[in-house]
Amino acid sequence: MSPLVGAAGSGRGGAQPLTVADVLQQHTLRFIQRHPRQAVPQVQSTLAKLSLCRTAALGGRKLQCQSCEHRCLVYNSCVDRHCPRCAGAKRADWLARTEQLLLPNVNYFQVVFTLPDLLSAVALGNRRAVYALLMRTAWRALKELLREEQGIEPAALMVLHTWNQELDHHAHVHALVPGGGPALDGTSWLTTRHPQHRRRKKPYLVDNELLGEKFKEHFVAGLKRLHRKGLIEFDPPFLPGVDEPDFGAWLDRIAEQAWNVFIEPPPENSEPQQMVKYLARYLTGGPISDRRLISHEQGEVTFWARSKNKQTGNKPRPFPLPGVEFVRRWSMHILPKGFTKTRAYGGFSCRYRQDYLRRCRQLLRIAEAEDEPQSPRPLEDEPSEMTRTCPHCEGQMVCVASTPRPSWRDLFREYATCPLWYQPSISISHRPDSRIRGPDPNDLAATCSL
Repeated sequence: MSPLVGAAGSGRGGAQPLTVADVLQQHTLRFIQRHPRQAVPQVQSTLAKLSLCRTAALGGRKLQCQSCEHRCLVYNSCVDRHCPRCAGAKRADWLARTEQLLLPNVNYFQVVFTLPDLLSAVALGNRRAVYALLMRTAWRALKELLREEQGIEPAALMVLHTWNQELDHHAHVHALVPGGGPALDGTSWLTTRHPQHRRRKKPYLVDNELLGEKFKEHFVAGLKRLHRKGLIEFDPPFLPGVDEPDFGAWLDRIAEQAWNVFIEPPPENSEPQQMVKYLARYLTGGPISDRRLISHEQGEVTFWARSKNKQTGNKPRPFPLPGVEFVRRWSMHILPKGFTKTRAYGGFSCRYRQDYLRRCRQLLRIAEAEDEPQSPRPLEDEPSEMTRTCPHCEGQMVCVASTPRPSWRDLFREYATCPLWYQPSISISHRPDSRIRGPDPNDLAATCSL
């Protein structure tokens, strides 16, 4: 196997840059054979779409230069949110819409709610229910404390994030929260301040420890309620430290620990838009980008990952993984079909957003911004030919023929285009696509501890 070099070492000897899509495609078959319990239909479907991205199977456009008549083919992309090659336009659209929520002279905090590692196996086995509960209870704790401690009408924008630098499962939510808002009676604007140090100039949102206690209380109660209703699958062999099938007692022991809730103050030397851009990176593209890859040699993938040891300065260092394990960890972060990983609450919710922003501008005496007409954005898999130039003469290229992208149902029925390993109908796991087990304790190949 010839080594491929990533972004850090590309450009020597004409080596082709290494991409995440190439690594996934090369090791998917062995991943499905070695980890059939995790290769549920939703995982197989996503990996199959990524394998066909920007290939002739999805159709495309034929472009021709108006000057030298040079022709080239531009294939359609899969437009799957997990694809490392796609969805750049979706991020840009989300970023543009979110920036409209930001008001001048208002502090914006980033609040991170993290689930303990002991709950990772439960979250992986019940992703849709647990992730929704995580976002819902994080907002409930934040809303209650902002109303009780600061007396303001709260608002928050939340983005789900399920991985760490080493691609392990690490479920947490990033929340963008304004440090102020209309008073509960609606007569004035209040800025969040420390309840005991009103003259403190350092930005303050709420008490961090109290917020963590409220979040833990609401989440544990919600998880117990889901389990009583039969909406949570509880399998002791997959839960570390559990000898008896007593889900409630096991949760109570976890609740005795302190849960991590981090409040990051507004950045001093940057605008709130930078924080929004940081959150936008988590929306699409999967848990790792191409620029973090270093090498792929002898079946082993090496990429940059920040150290977990804060004493070393959290500096990035090369982190190797077997190719199959790389695919397994990457697949842990495929979300259930239709699951929304970014949600707006309170004043930022779609139902109250316009009225909330209008009242904020009135109280802050900010002039209403006129809505500018926006030109429609071209689809991600249909790049505008007007923006393409000829690689030979740099002339303008126009579309002379096009083939629409077929439906996934038709593609997966065709033997010639469907990947040979794609067989979700006979998968060993017959559970819903929203559930993925953690690694089998008896499977020695599953090196990622949950």
